[in-house]
Formats: sequence, structure tokens, C-alpha cells
Amino acid sequence: MGEFTSITTDDAGVATLRLDRAPMNALNSQVWTELGEAARTLTAADDVAAVVIWGGPKIFAAGADIKQMQGMDFQEFFSHGGGLQESFQALARLPKVTIAAINGYALGGGCELALTADFRFAADNAKLGQPEILLGVIPGAGGTQRLSRLVGVSKAKEMVYGGGTYDAQQCLDMGLVDQVHPADEVYDRAVEAARRYAGGPYALRMAKKAIDEGAEMDLDSALRLETTLFTACFATEDRRIGMDSFVQDGPGKAVFTRR
Repeated sequence: MGEFTSITTDDAGVATLRLDRAPMNALNSQVWTELGEAARTLTAADDVAAVVIWGGPKIFAAGADIKQMQGMDFQEFFSHGGGLQESFQALARLPKVTIAAINGYALGGGCELALTADFRFAADNAKLGQPEILLGVIPGAGGTQRLSRLVGVSKAKEMVYGGGTYDAQQCLDMGLVDQVHPADEVYDRAVEAARRYAGGPYALRMAKKAIDEGAEMDLDSALRLETTLFTACFATEDRRIGMDSFVQDGPGKAVFTRR
């Protein structure tokens, strides 16, 4: 798809968005542009029902390309930096289930990339953190916002203020990652989980939108959104399939079409 990213899709409807910029998968402007393009491609792909974001077997992403940023002044970064936030927002808004499979380091922008996913599966050798403060800046691609919503304000402040690195077990304990697996299994475990979600109904899109967007609203507005999306499910073929299957065969036996 791009010089540093690729998309492959299996017959179960699971796409792998692979980041491949040796040696550290550093996120320069080209990489984040490619990630935004990948998000748009995956959003439009009818044959994709779930996505695994993976940096390969050694490293997820060690952060932004500091050498590129080092020479930028305010005006230059202001004209380019918004693209990073936009690309990550496009990944976070993917209307499909997403899982980040994390091997090795996921630091700075790499951690923020993992935060765009619905779930994070970490290798037992994974290290996550937001070390931007050590460079005299703050996280700029969701690290002050998605992180605090996930692990709580106090823990997010600890991570951002201190710029420390956290191992897989610490991340599991704080809720930053959802599962920990041996390093040579984490990608396969993420794909297995993605395949289970890929077999789900079109309503999974509605559920993701309701949860993610509802979390940013007051309760009354979020409940109205939920009602709207719940009602919209009745326009889908999968709603009919699911209810017919439940009545005829009991729960859990429906085969959905994702329409």
C-alpha cells in the first residue's frame, strides 16, 4: 500500500495493517500519512470486518521520528503536525473492531497508535510509555486524552509527567493492555480474536460508535445516540437473521452477513 505500511486480508475478513519502517518503526510524516490513507481504505473495504495493527515480530513502534522533528520550527510543525492527529483519529474511528498486537516497544507515538485500537494484546516482552516530556514536549497524538480515558486521569498523569516505560504486566494491571501473550504468539492471538469479531453482525459498528462517541457526550445526549443506533439496527439484514435464529435455534447460532 505504501513504502512503510501494507494491508493484507484473510478469507475471514480480518485485515492486518502492518507497519514496517526498519529498524524502529519510527513515525515520520510519511508514515502517519500512510496510516491515514490505510484507515480510509479499510473503512471503505466491504470485505474487511476486523483489523489487526501490527509492527512486526520485534517492535511495534518506538515513537515519532525525532530527527525529523528536531529541525522543525513552530510554523513548519504547525502546518504538518495536524496530519498525525488526523491520521490517528481516522484509525480510532474505523467502524470495525481493531486490535493492536504489540511486540517490543510501543513508546510515544507508538503507544498512541496502540491507543487508537479497541483492544491491545501485548507480548510478554512489550514496553509501553509516553516519554515525550523527556524531550521537552507533551504527547500530541492522543496520549493526553485517550490514555486518561483508558487508565484514569491520575495514572495518565504519572505516565506522562514521568515519561517512564512500563512492562506488559504493569500495563495489564492498569488496564492499558487487555491481554498478554508470549512474544511469538501475540500476533496469532490477536488474529484469532479478530476473526471472532469478524463473524459478528453489522451491529458491531453501531456498538463501537455508541460507546466511543457516547463517552464524549453528556449522558442524556449519549442515551439519545444509543436509541438512534439501536433503532438503526432494525434496518439491517443481520438483525432479522439474529432474531430468526434465536427464535428457531436458540442463542449463539446465527450466521451473519455483515449487512
